[in-house]
Amino acid sequence: MYWLDSSIIYLIPAMLFAMYAQAKVSSAYSQYAKVRNRKGITGAQAARILLDQNGLSDVQIEMVQGRLSDHYDPRKRVMRLSPAVYNEASIASVSIAAHETGHAIQHGHGYVPLSIRNTIAPAVSLVSNLAWPLLLIGLFMGNSPQGSLLFNLGIIFFCGAVVFQAITLPVEFNASHRAIVQMQEKNIVYPEETGGAKKVLSAAALTYVAALAVSVANLLRILAIRGRD
Repeated sequence: MYWLDSSIIYLIPAMLFAMYAQAKVSSAYSQYAKVRNRKGITGAQAARILLDQNGLSDVQIEMVQGRLSDHYDPRKRVMRLSPAVYNEASIASVSIAAHETGHAIQHGHGYVPLSIRNTIAPAVSLVSNLAWPLLLIGLFMGNSPQGSLLFNLGIIFFCGAVVFQAITLPVEFNASHRAIVQMQEKNIVYPEETGGAKKVLSAAALTYVAALAVSVANLLRILAIRGRD
């Protein structure tokens, strides 16, 4: 009955925003994935150039299956790019590859928000997976001491996930900023192509804002339910 509760009013605006953000990133990527960058550089080539010129020649680049599954793994010092980003010479491909290079540069320079995120990630992954079961079991058990304890513990665990997403925002925005600067300084894109790169990365960053908004809305909804009890 949780999803039919009137407190869903907290969640609706955030969900609409998340849908808008997802549509925006899909639109921007689809548009600029069709625009070949003038230098004919693939995402993998762009990443290799930027990594090498930033003293990160030890970071390997691998292809991983999926659409927009691109990420940098700080534990193994490996950048993984989706097939389209890895192989294609579009503005979207080099922009996404440069963004992931931004994360590698953050890691190499000891960027504090990234270090914090990487440190707490294992614990947050555990507690976030436990949050919803605890909340739902506690809700099912009603106002009993055990139910209240489980529900309150679920709230604490859920807060951890919200904090993690809040820390993620500066990490992602900084990586995108580094990407634009690096592409300009290392001549990956021409000045007239920078606008398209910024649109791709801005749309991608919006999805992280939306994810945080959904989490905050869910937390407000949980607290509203807790207040009624």
